[in-house]
Amino acid sequence: MATPPRLVPLLQQFDFARERLTGRLAGPVVDSGNGTDVEVVPLTDEEYLWEPVPDCWSVRRRADGPGPAATVLTGAGGWGRDSAPAPHPTPPPFTTIAWRLSHLSELLALRADHTNGSHSLTRDDYRVAADAAGAIAEFDAGATAWREALIGADDAALNTVGHSTYPHGSDPEDPFIDTVWWVNQELLHHGAEIALLRDLFRARQR
Repeated sequence: MATPPRLVPLLQQFDFARERLTGRLAGPVVDSGNGTDVEVVPLTDEEYLWEPVPDCWSVRRRADGPGPAATVLTGAGGWGRDSAPAPHPTPPPFTTIAWRLSHLSELLALRADHTNGSHSLTRDDYRVAADAAGAIAEFDAGATAWREALIGADDAALNTVGHSTYPHGSDPEDPFIDTVWWVNQELLHHGAEIALLRDLFRARQR
């Protein structure tokens, strides 16, 4: 099946943002933006869980319970991600690399399932990674699953309201092309946040 022309630039943007974030997390190099490779030290467990300010939201052992202002640890397995039902705390808690990467990987994996999978997975089904290597692998798996959902979409699917039934956003009320755009901006802005936290962690060590 040929890729609809209006989906092509969104796919290219997704691939670019995914590659940039993967490089910034795992190395060995990342493109500086002008074609020059910059060496990257792979994300460590210490940095993954680093809390740069008091009362961060993060991922935690389930036995330890949720962090400050959180009321629940979402996800499956022995670790979960700090959360609270709406209305969320104001101002929003500062979140760690672990929190942001888990959130991003989860939304990719669940949206893929609610587009061309079982249409049944919830946040309680998503296994939160306890370490950096596992989190990077989860991001890669989620991004791969979402891209497979995208390349299976034709023009009719892009126009269909509720083609993605992901329950934690406006997907059921949106044409699928709008959901595709939204996921790209999620990847771009959370990727930028994670990259900045990596820069701050490196500067702190110096």
